[in-house]
This record gives sequence, structure tokens and C-alpha cells, in this order.
Amino acid sequence: MTSRVFLISAAIGEALREARFDDGSSPVDASGLRAARSAADAGAVPAGGRLWVSPTVRCRQTAEALGLEGGVEAAELAPLDVGRWRGATLAEVSAKEPEAVARWLADPASAPHDGESVRAFCDRVAERLDAAAGLDGRTVAVVEPEIVRALVVRALGAPEPAFWRVDVSPLTVTELSGRAGRWNLRSGRPLDGRA
Repeated sequence: MTSRVFLISAAIGEALREARFDDGSSPVDASGLRAARSAADAGAVPAGGRLWVSPTVRCRQTAEALGLEGGVEAAELAPLDVGRWRGATLAEVSAKEPEAVARWLADPASAPHDGESVRAFCDRVAERLDAAAGLDGRTVAVVEPEIVRALVVRALGAPEPAFWRVDVSPLTVTELSGRAGRWNLRSGRPLDGRA
């Protein structure tokens, strides 16, 4: 049995553009909606038997603009909980709490924001990937960029500090294919019809 998981990163929105720690309520902006609709019109969206959607406004709006319907909102695919940093930009938090930010970026078990550590986050989202390993066929998941990062780290068995070294652009597809939890990776294909 082979499972294929297509991770589509959400379209751009103001919070993503500003590097703002989002609480999941930030929408896609007009340019993000146009890009998603254009990808749908070009037939560039992977077809799947199952659709999973992160429980954020941006992911729901992206899925809708891509013409993906009937998705299951997956709680395990919620964004990283950054606790009291929610709503602030990385620059703002770095100016107020430089030591805490440095600790958070260096130690995957650290959660100085009173939220979720990168390690706990990677473990949580990997539960959904583990579930996909037992499913034959295709799954499409519209998710936030940090979820793609976490799943790439877990799928490849990379050390957790690699989480900060994975860049994920809006409206790109990262494909994981495998059997019994052994994954292969195809990363960063833009949703604009180019191979």
C-alpha cells in the first residue's frame, strides 16, 4: 500500500507577509486569493481522495479558492501555539525578549512563550502523517507553512533544529509518498502549472 500526501501551503495573507505570530484568524489577502484562483483555473491543484484542512481562516479560504471542497478540518494540523507571542511580529518579540527568542530558536524543547515547543508541535503534526501512512491513495492537505516544515522534518527523520532551515513559500506543493511510514519527498512545486 502506497500513500501520497500533497501538502499545499496556504496562500499569502497580511500576517504571513508581516512575519506575525497568527492565532489562525488572519485571512488570505486579495493577491493570495487571485493566485489561488489562478492555480485552480490552470488545473494545477493535485486531485486527491481525501482532503484535510488546517483549522485556520487562511487555510479554509485557500482550499475554497483552489476549488477544494468537503475537507476534514484536522485539529492535529493546527498552527504552532506561540502562547503570549500571538499577534506580535517576530521583530517585536525579539526586541522585547531577545534571550527568549534565542532560546526558542536554539532549543526545540523550549517554549518561553508559554505555548508549544517545536518538538511538541512536530510530534503533534506527525500524528496526522502517521495516520496517512495507513491510508492507500492520495490525500491533499491545505496547511500553514510551519506544518509543512514539521512534516518534512519528521518524514525525513531530520533533527528538530532543521525545522528552522526549511523555507516554505505560499501556494506550493510538497509531496510525501511512502509505505509504512517510510517517506520520500518532492518539495516546493509552485501551484501555477509548472512542473
